[in-house]
Amino acid sequence: MPEATIDKFKLQELLRRHPADMAEIISALKEEEAIELVRRLYERQAAAPLGEMDPEEAARLLSQLDREEAIRILSHMDPDDAADLLAELPKETMCDILSRLEPRKAKTLQTLLSYPPDTAAGLMSPEVLALPAHLRAREAITYIRRKAEEMETVYYAYVVDEENRLLGVLSLRDLVLATLDKPISEIMNPDVVVLPPDMDVEEVARLFDKYNFLALPVVDKDRKLLGIVTVDDVMDVMRKEATEDLLRVGGIPAGEDLPLDPPLASVRRRLPWLMGLVILNLSVAGLVSRFESTIAELAFVAALMPLIADMSGNAAAQALTVVIRGMALGLVGWRDLPRVLWKELWVGVLAGLGLGAQIGVIATLLWHKPFFGLVAGAALAGTTVGACLTGGAIPFLFKRMRLDPAMMSGPVATTIGDLIGISLFLVLATAFRAYLT
Repeated sequence: MPEATIDKFKLQELLRRHPADMAEIISALKEEEAIELVRRLYERQAAAPLGEMDPEEAARLLSQLDREEAIRILSHMDPDDAADLLAELPKETMCDILSRLEPRKAKTLQTLLSYPPDTAAGLMSPEVLALPAHLRAREAITYIRRKAEEMETVYYAYVVDEENRLLGVLSLRDLVLATLDKPISEIMNPDVVVLPPDMDVEEVARLFDKYNFLALPVVDKDRKLLGIVTVDDVMDVMRKEATEDLLRVGGIPAGEDLPLDPPLASVRRRLPWLMGLVILNLSVAGLVSRFESTIAELAFVAALMPLIADMSGNAAAQALTVVIRGMALGLVGWRDLPRVLWKELWVGVLAGLGLGAQIGVIATLLWHKPFFGLVAGAALAGTTVGACLTGGAIPFLFKRMRLDPAMMSGPVATTIGDLIGISLFLVLATAFRAYLT
């Protein structure tokens, strides 16, 4: 959204917008204008859009407000959003705010903050609609009506015993259609898919994607109901994880890099990785230097070296992208490595034959040396096979070494592909030098 100013939006018009639209407007303002707008919205009206914003950005705005203003706004935010925001504040500020909040709210937030953010419990909302098992349908409907206004979302109701242990899930549709005197213990579904508190958020996202849930309960080892994870929270996680993986594949591991970030901030994220790649790519330069006599005698060989290297890197990148995506979706694991490599071997052979034939014909026509066309074609075909196998194997190896495949695989696979391509091409050219002059 283009840069906005407060004057462009009448406050009453702004208040009629969806909180997500309000959050977008606030984000588009200069910081001092955004702070002023949050002050004008204040309390309940500011809580919803701040909850829609990136927690780091929302925390930066909240920290600029008067402490009492900040506390009032936080007290009206949904607990999971408030906890995410507090986690971005300096520890002293967070502790001060918690000490001033209403005790029950503070205890809830402290509990949420105690969970690792990349787990189901760190993602959950404690606002869950729990119904005592002894209720009948009529009583349950009355109970839900009374509690609904306090809930962030009401997708399902969960049936619990006297000790808050989860017994089953109750579809609101089934409840409405049931006979009013029927016990909810006879309406509920006892087969509930549950999330342990320490389940990784990526695994949580896979469950939602596989079964199309709107919400899932989080229970402890005694099956006591702790809260729920909703589909909107999972979508945020999936977007964030996809962004991080994309940035890591591009060699930007140190946090999100946005198009309009200050240049120095982007340089700090990118430069260390680029400097490391310089060292890695010195191996390619060292390889080329060992074949200086061949290159000096057959200058036309040098003309195809960038193409061979580039195509090998492309083939490796395609293979590793497919494998990393499969890992992210839980489609492949270490036991699938042989099958993946067998598949990539055949992809490399078939694609290599096509690419080798193409470059062989082109090299023959350009340099009028049929044998050079054969050498170039053989080199590119062999390179494609090696690059596909490399791209298929490296993510598994890094995963096995407990390293991030998304961050490490791309540059390493590309460099290995360059080494395979250039070395094979130069070795063949040197071996058949007499036929190429």
